[in-house]
Amino acid sequence: MNNTSTDLPELRLGWIGAGRMGAAMAARLGDAGATVTVWNRTRAKAEPLTAHHCAVADTVAELRGLDIVFTMVSTPADLEEVLLGEGGLLQDTTRLPGTVVDCSTVSTASSEAIRAACTERGVAFVAAPVSGNGRVVRAGELSMVASGPEETYARVEPFLRRIARSVTYAGDGDVARLVKICHNLFLGVVTQSLAEITVLAEKGGVSRAAFLDFLNNSVMGSQFTRYKAPAFVNLDYTPTFTPVLLRKDFDLGLAAARELDVPMPLAAATAQLVQASVGSGRVEEDFAILLDLQAQNSALKLSPENVAVDDGLGGADEVAL
Repeated sequence: MNNTSTDLPELRLGWIGAGRMGAAMAARLGDAGATVTVWNRTRAKAEPLTAHHCAVADTVAELRGLDIVFTMVSTPADLEEVLLGEGGLLQDTTRLPGTVVDCSTVSTASSEAIRAACTERGVAFVAAPVSGNGRVVRAGELSMVASGPEETYARVEPFLRRIARSVTYAGDGDVARLVKICHNLFLGVVTQSLAEITVLAEKGGVSRAAFLDFLNNSVMGSQFTRYKAPAFVNLDYTPTFTPVLLRKDFDLGLAAARELDVPMPLAAATAQLVQASVGSGRVEEDFAILLDLQAQNSALKLSPENVAVDDGLGGADEVAL
């Protein structure tokens, strides 16, 4: 039981998924005084959350009957398994949570299927995908977009605002999924463009540190380009978002574009470059390896510049999504 004082509603929370993102998000709720029980497929990854006033469950079944259960998993298959699979959260229809809030990045179709399964069982559902990574969460800079029935959103909103700095309600249904997929398409296109202009500058004799310092302090700089600068300057590709995950989001985005008859020439071209990054075999590194691939195609050999670069979060060890 968490005895930290809080102005949050006195509801019992569950959390499924304690990866880099999920653990950081659950920790913010625990630190804010919420009563949170966490389950992760590998229990050891959830254990550190006890230092953030969270309890750790041995089975998903222990989260049944709680008021709100959050999910943060990697793929639609993972989401379906933890909710509807053998031993899943919604398997026992005699003991169900009040509301499920899913923060994963999945397609609109997958989200609709999960919403239908929840509705059939009398469980409310909110789609609440996020933009950020563990470091961004810990810095209090996470962004979130949510959709679902407005009254359900109002019930969970106080908790969402403890997790994220910015929470946008996009409307009913599963429209939040399209918002997040559009965001990640833009993420990939911007990163590829940033790789191209950075290589151009360096091949012309400008250090990456100098070029990105100028860019980040110009009208063209952004919070994202500042986040990305440490990885680009020092070639630190510690994974926060892999090329495989980015490829998944491009597949989802381009499928939505086909369904809605929207031409996406820049996104389609970038998708091929993301595929090339996956084809290179470097699938366990950060998607910032797009910079390396651009340099190779430009006959430019990159070396770490070993320069301290401020990412705007008080450090340089992670890159935001």
